[in-house]
Amino acid sequence: MLGNLKNMAAALGQAKELKEKMGQLQADLARRTVEAESGAGAVRVVANGKLEIVSVHLDRPLIATLAGEGADADQQMIEDLIAAASNAALNKARELVAQEMSRLTGGLNLQGLPGMDQLMGG
Repeated sequence: MLGNLKNMAAALGQAKELKEKMGQLQADLARRTVEAESGAGAVRVVANGKLEIVSVHLDRPLIATLAGEGADADQQMIEDLIAAASNAALNKARELVAQEMSRLTGGLNLQGLPGMDQLMGG
């Protein structure tokens, strides 16, 4: 019985330590960014580790070259390029988060465990 209490206390201590490390990781990921582009660099999107879009850059001369004639085609093409670059940046950010989570947890897959959403700030 006493051994079980010691094990439980140790587990609670480890959970507290993991929660603190998770908070530090979340703050670090908020500062880290990844970049993706589409249209051979016509659109560049930067996202952070919180899966937020930080910035969008449009290379207007390159977009004009790609678009050719027609305002409607220009708008649709630009929208498509922004969506593609945004999705690529968010995918890179998800990969960054997964890598850092794996590093923090020693490769354990903790997703889906009860309480992990709260621990991870979800």
